[in-house]
Amino acid sequence: MYSFPDTRAATERFWAAIRLRLRASGIAAPEGLTHGKAAYWAAWEAPDLVLSQTCGFPLRARLHLSVSLVGTPDYGVEGCPPGYYRSVVIVSAQDPAPDLAALRGDRFAYNDTLSQSGWAAPHVFARSLGLLLRPAVCTGGHQISAQAVAEGAADLAAIDCVTWSLLQRNEPALTSRLRVLALTDPTPGLPYISARDADLPTLFAAVSEAIASLSSNDRDTLFLRGLVDIPMASYLAVESPVPDNQSARTT
Repeated sequence: MYSFPDTRAATERFWAAIRLRLRASGIAAPEGLTHGKAAYWAAWEAPDLVLSQTCGFPLRARLHLSVSLVGTPDYGVEGCPPGYYRSVVIVSAQDPAPDLAALRGDRFAYNDTLSQSGWAAPHVFARSLGLLLRPAVCTGGHQISAQAVAEGAADLAAIDCVTWSLLQRNEPALTSRLRVLALTDPTPGLPYISARDADLPTLFAAVSEAIASLSSNDRDTLFLRGLVDIPMASYLAVESPVPDNQSARTT
């Protein structure tokens, strides 16, 4: 899920370490990773899925009855329990608004309506403040949402904090034109999943051992700190956006 030019080589080494351990345990792990659109719904819903990473919202909304939850990578997100993450709500660096309630504009850019960090978390956070977001620009990706705000096509967006850190590292010219206005509440991070009948203890051990086997440079490149066992119930308990109501103010 966190594919950037500077993470590609480390991700390939991470997969090689997982593959080695899975094959040693008798699991027929494929040689290479699947990239592009085929790595998402087509892979997540495949009955022979070996390992993938999804988002918490698709997991609770659609996948939880057809996949197994392997574990959740810990990215060491500041202010969050191990394995948890949050979104940064960004605005233009030139926008003087001190908080979300004071924001003058209302054009909300989002990557996908089944995104926990880009859609669900900011809506739930805004509603907790008595506010409503007005979705205006569906971008298809966090980086594109950030670009929309930087270029004035939208007033705000919510970006997965791990992606935000990657953007700061990879796209400083972009992130320098933006600033963080608010942080959403922590929720369980992006989980690793497998097919419904998967050997979960073997998969968890393989991924955990693979993380530990990475060089410190690769772990830092990927922000990986370890693998956490967060139960499915914790994902299903995360609040999803509810229909608009007349009692909330609009921002």
